Amino acid sequence: MPDVLHSVENGVSWITLNRPEAMNAVTWDQRERIIALLADASADPSVRAVVITATGRGFCAGADLRGGPAAGGERVAGDVSRMIRQGAQRFIAAVMDCEKPVVAAVNGTAAGIGAHLALACDLVLAAESARFVEVFARRGLVPDGGGAYLLPRLVGPQRAKELLFFGDAVPAAEACAMGLVNRVVPADELPKTARAWAERLAQGPTRALALTKQLVNASLDTDRATAFAAEATAQELNMTTRDAREGVAAFVERREATYEGR
Repeated sequence: MPDVLHSVENGVSWITLNRPEAMNAVTWDQRERIIALLADASADPSVRAVVITATGRGFCAGADLRGGPAAGGERVAGDVSRMIRQGAQRFIAAVMDCEKPVVAAVNGTAAGIGAHLALACDLVLAAESARFVEVFARRGLVPDGGGAYLLPRLVGPQRAKELLFFGDAVPAAEACAMGLVNRVVPADELPKTARAWAERLAQGPTRALALTKQLVNASLDTDRATAFAAEATAQELNMTTRDAREGVAAFVERREATYEGR
């Protein structure tokens, strides 16, 4: 059975971590496969949304370093930073840079890089049994995979420091209350809810959503003038699409728009 399951249904690319016996701790091979699938989703016009989820009791228990290529010889200065850049950071960036909206369906524990995988997604659904754990400080480590970038933007610097310093498990309901999660649902309703959200996104104006994602992701790193210029350019680009013309026409004609993703 493959470590990453994949299917495309109704315009949605389903990416499922499939190492339940290891609580879906992500291996090097899994990481590379997921990065490739996200790149494929960006390039494939038939894919208009993505769901990332997992089998078993865990969403992703962090990185399984045993699954990487063997490193020979003595470690030298620069090796660790290069590994982080090419590994965890590239993994999280692939989610944030995907040109289609990405929904996380968190079925269980999301720890370390697993938590960041979920939080990098555009929308986060969590089962009631899910929990989020910033385990790095408990291991004597600095958070990597974008943790110190993502968390302050989601919950503010003070709460982010609390989560990162103590590494306590945050139950799904508390994660939702603090803004890490969009919605919490019973475990047996998670796949259905994820499907409903993803298929609704897949029926939307795909290029407009991609441009909106880019604007929002960049907004906290830019000044107002830069953000406003990017917004105007994005709308200029968007108005060349068939879906934008259809949306305006549907409004004028007082009917539901039918978007084709182009």
